[in-house]
Amino acid sequence: MRKNIVKTLGPGLLFAGAAVGVSHLVQSTRAGADFGFGLLWAILIAAFFKYPFFQFGPRYASATGETLLDGYKKLGKGVLAISYSISFITMFIIQAAVTIVTAGLAVNLFGYFDMVTWSLLITVLSISILLIGKYKLLDNLMKYVILILTVSTLLAVSVAITKNTQAYTFTQVFPKETIEIYFLIAFLGWMPAPLDISIWQSIWSLEKEKTTLKKTTTKQAIFDFNIGYIGTICLAVCFIILGALVMNGTGQSFSSKGSIFAGQLIELYTKNLGNFAYIFIAIAAFTTMFSTTITTLDASPRTMSKANDLLFSNKLKLKYYFWIILLGIGTYIILRYFRDDMGLMVKIATILSFLTAPFYAILNFILITGKHTPKEYQPSIYLKVLSICGIIFLIGFSAWFLLSL
Repeated sequence: MRKNIVKTLGPGLLFAGAAVGVSHLVQSTRAGADFGFGLLWAILIAAFFKYPFFQFGPRYASATGETLLDGYKKLGKGVLAISYSISFITMFIIQAAVTIVTAGLAVNLFGYFDMVTWSLLITVLSISILLIGKYKLLDNLMKYVILILTVSTLLAVSVAITKNTQAYTFTQVFPKETIEIYFLIAFLGWMPAPLDISIWQSIWSLEKEKTTLKKTTTKQAIFDFNIGYIGTICLAVCFIILGALVMNGTGQSFSSKGSIFAGQLIELYTKNLGNFAYIFIAIAAFTTMFSTTITTLDASPRTMSKANDLLFSNKLKLKYYFWIILLGIGTYIILRYFRDDMGLMVKIATILSFLTAPFYAILNFILITGKHTPKEYQPSIYLKVLSICGIIFLIGFSAWFLLSL
């Protein structure tokens, strides 16, 4: 039984690959740099209250054999249309944001080309991997990527702790200034990931079944998800530790531009931890962003293709290949002509993710506890209570943010 569960690992690691990106390398590191260990509470509270809604993705897929998008349509075609619109609006910005940080790291680590050229190369490479190897190659590749990412990050944290000579405190802080509030909301928006990734998780779960030709039980699906989810939280804590020990108190102002921030990140780590740690930081940073780039490049087209089929039936057939090429072209155009505004676009995307989180949380909760999910697969009373508390948390924080504008 345990051997079979291990074989089902895949969608949870893809979740980790998609989640551990800008939210960790950039946002968590900046949180540690600016606030020390003061925002650890934000990571833990976001992870705690968002957990049920992410878990409901693979739970619903294994219970019904359908994606969350199928469920949204059952709740009303208008509900699916709203989800479709949100995905379309945000996918280009999200893809551009993660690609430019990956390209910025490539420029700093490998040189040779400028940032736009690296962005194009990374995008073309990722699309080629996905179109040639499809889900099976992505699934197998991500196992090694996440392993490398985890080991290199833990080694970097170990070096940082060993070399640290400064006193530090675990006193938690709550941002009060306007700029700090914006950062907190953006931080919570993508920590550990936007809630719409629950849709991706449900799609990947069914793709896994297609490649293995085996039905995944609910227990196996949740086990797989929990592995990926716990991993993302641990890595987020690792990056905030790195930011706190290496960058906090340096007095350096960190750029909101992905490419410049990447250079500052590598430079500071090398300066403070020594050349010995450079290779660990370099591998951890690049694999972090490449995993996010390729998984988001796969997930958004799958989501749009599925939603398009459900909304327009045979009237407008726009399949995975169309969406992945469109996303690649759109990403390149943004990076070619609007790369100087990436800081603003990332802020908009992360804040939008947080403000739309209550929408996805409520939908997922209604779907998994309602008539569309068999009773035996519905969550326990404890998870239902946590879900209600999570919805209150997300709505409350969104209202607080809007009133603070």
